[in-house]
Amino acid sequence: MITSRRNFLAGSALALGGVYLHAKQVTAPAPYGALPNARQLRWQRMETYGFLHFGVNTFTDKEWGYGDENPDIFHPTDFDPDQIVTSMKAGGMKGVILTCKHHDGFCLWPTKTTKHSIAYSSWRNGKGDVVRDISAAARRHGIKFGVYVSPWDRNNGAYGTPAYLPIYREQVTELLSNYGPVFEVWFDGANGGDGYYGGAREKRHIDAHTYYEWPRTYAIVRRLQPWAVIHGGDKDADIRWVGDEKGVAGETCWATFSPDNSVDGGTTEQLMTGTLHGTRWMPAECDVSIRPGWFWHSSENAEVKTPQQLMDLYYKSVGRGASLLLNVPPNRKGQLSPEDVASLRGFRKIVESTFAVNLARNARLRASNVRGDERRFAPTRLVDGNPDTYWATDHDVTTPHLTLDFATPVSFNVVRLREATALGQRIESFAIDARQGSDWTQIAQATSVGICRLLRLSNPVTTDQVRLRIVESPAPIALSEFGLFSGDQ
Repeated sequence: MITSRRNFLAGSALALGGVYLHAKQVTAPAPYGALPNARQLRWQRMETYGFLHFGVNTFTDKEWGYGDENPDIFHPTDFDPDQIVTSMKAGGMKGVILTCKHHDGFCLWPTKTTKHSIAYSSWRNGKGDVVRDISAAARRHGIKFGVYVSPWDRNNGAYGTPAYLPIYREQVTELLSNYGPVFEVWFDGANGGDGYYGGAREKRHIDAHTYYEWPRTYAIVRRLQPWAVIHGGDKDADIRWVGDEKGVAGETCWATFSPDNSVDGGTTEQLMTGTLHGTRWMPAECDVSIRPGWFWHSSENAEVKTPQQLMDLYYKSVGRGASLLLNVPPNRKGQLSPEDVASLRGFRKIVESTFAVNLARNARLRASNVRGDERRFAPTRLVDGNPDTYWATDHDVTTPHLTLDFATPVSFNVVRLREATALGQRIESFAIDARQGSDWTQIAQATSVGICRLLRLSNPVTTDQVRLRIVESPAPIALSEFGLFSGDQ
């Protein structure tokens, strides 16, 4: 009786066209190409975070210290980690990366590895710890903390010899063991040259590919901070430098990359563009300073980037599928200067006002194809605000189109697309059309999409119909967002 009833239910499910899940299953699109791991995906969704270049250079008015500084020169008069962190958060930064040790070798924590550190400064009688204070402030105010630790050390007499490597790895270990969760570890690519080197005062050159034995250092990061992404070092890093310090990614910027054996993994053009169908998921990070220099200089107080300039960088970094790492250096008081704070706040105001209302949510969405006619892959997923849901098409449909119908005309000048990148990067080119009278007019076209693609139109468009056309894609699409916005020009 029980067996017969099971057979009857199974047959009924088939007869009713798949009411029961086991009778009809529509699977998600198969992953395509190189894929992000969990830490890369979490990092990419941050989009915008900050650098804090702070150290002896702040007090010597230099960009690169020589390594012969007296530790007493580091003496902020009114250090306020909460002011620094809350100002960065007010600017929309999701995290901060502190230069715990720059090329001069001066350590902003009481390390056991060198006397060129904060422990040998008269500031706070040698009891200060900037890394502790900034990391704790970040936790208090709900943003993430990262560390920059320069492999080049112009102070250490052992630099350039095998004896330096255990010292450096111990510094990395201290930072990753004692200051809570770390979201990113930043290894600078500047390596070797002239320095103090314990009094030798000479030039020392190293082979950046072999000297540091990066796999051993990477293993420390993976063991102590498995959620931290790695920038720099060698070609096995999680993310790639974008190839300049201007905060600008290529107009086409693939998250996938095939690094070569050069120090940075490729030429500037290759780093800015990435590699279509590259061997690794290795998205770009765009680093740039809010000032002409990386460290604070009073002479640059009038040269702080305006909110509008920062917004332009946002479009050219985050808006091209990269991340924006914006440096805002603390001053000699140990705070962010008023000029920088004002610009940060203005920048966030523009971002929030631009993306406050997605006009596409008011449209009726019609897709030329929906994967298996399943609701979970319907175009309404494009406007539900969930990055983990998406519009997907059938296996053999790679160039679909989507039409948005509005009850009354809307005006917009910004378009945003996001792919479901957990499944890979698929779209190679697309176009946007607007209905003008009885005809469709193409108003924009672009190539890579990835985690985020922003298009700024030169003039606002007013229409009651918008069409998205996928022009090239090697696989069925998985698009998680389509948005239309009215932003400041």
